[in-house]
Amino acid sequence: MDIKNIKYEISNENPNKCPATDVPEYAFIGRSNVGKSSLINMLGKSKSLAKTSQKPGKTLLINHFKVDNGEWYLVDLPGYGYAARGKETREKFGKIIRDYILEREQLTSLFVLIDIRHKPQKIDIEFMEWLGENGVPFSIVFTKADKLGPVAGERNVEEYKKELLKTWEELPPVFITSSEKGKGRQELLDYIYSINNELANERRELTKES
Repeated sequence: MDIKNIKYEISNENPNKCPATDVPEYAFIGRSNVGKSSLINMLGKSKSLAKTSQKPGKTLLINHFKVDNGEWYLVDLPGYGYAARGKETREKFGKIIRDYILEREQLTSLFVLIDIRHKPQKIDIEFMEWLGENGVPFSIVFTKADKLGPVAGERNVEEYKKELLKTWEELPPVFITSSEKGKGRQELLDYIYSINNELANERRELTKES
């Protein structure tokens, strides 16, 4: 399946002010400059849906994009781990991220973006472990696959998997993407729409029983 339409709706720093809906939300997060905005633009087939910048740390708010006339939302979260921010600012954005992830009932799945060019980073591993400890469903999305040869890219992906399997019994879904080449777009969307279909079927069954 593919996105029929998508448009920006609202930005804020308080999860309580996010859209008052009961539809699924799929949020994207990663270290600063991981290519999050470019990936979102690629998914929406737009060059300006999410603002991109060469300077890391530009996404400072929770950004909601309404998809398929409001059937679901794509959510752009602030990046984590940008060292140039002061301690107070880092703590503020950390709270925004924690509050949304842990309190937003509509959050259906989180996509954690990893730059495929790098070996496993402590901050990413710790973040994913925190998600696991809190029972947050998530997938791993490797970005910038066009910046690295396929053999080197696969090697880095396997290193991440090996690192996670030291403490995890089962790995979350893994996707490999390139915003430049459009790689992984259909796989990501098929995954999202498959979850939406499962949720819709569950709602229909509940309606029959009531």
